[in-house]
Amino acid sequence: MTAFSCTSCQQRISPDLREVPMPAPVTEEAPGHRFLPPLVPRGSYAASPHTGALVLNPDDIMGVTRHPDPRRRNGCCGLDGLDGPNLVCGNCGAEVATQQSDCWSQQLIALIPDAVTEMVSPSA
Repeated sequence: MTAFSCTSCQQRISPDLREVPMPAPVTEEAPGHRFLPPLVPRGSYAASPHTGALVLNPDDIMGVTRHPDPRRRNGCCGLDGLDGPNLVCGNCGAEVATQQSDCWSQQLIALIPDAVTEMVSPSA
């Protein structure tokens, strides 16, 4: 299991998570839902082969707040994630992730690799 913390202050920003392969994105709404589903299941994370970003389920982030710059928080129904990192560490204010949660995008948190530290738990 792996958890993530802010590199700047060591504030924990995720629970223990298991690594999974990066799933293929969903491109159309699930029947009866307005929003696209999360890219990865709750309790897991995946490493993007394209960007190196660590992708989490939006329900698996903690200890963060929205970016203080309103230009980073664009979107119509949520955060679109197109204007740079939009989540900061709740303890020190360091930029740590980008949240995509708008109605037209798949739901995810993309951690900034240099801004987070992996904490590996011993296997049970």
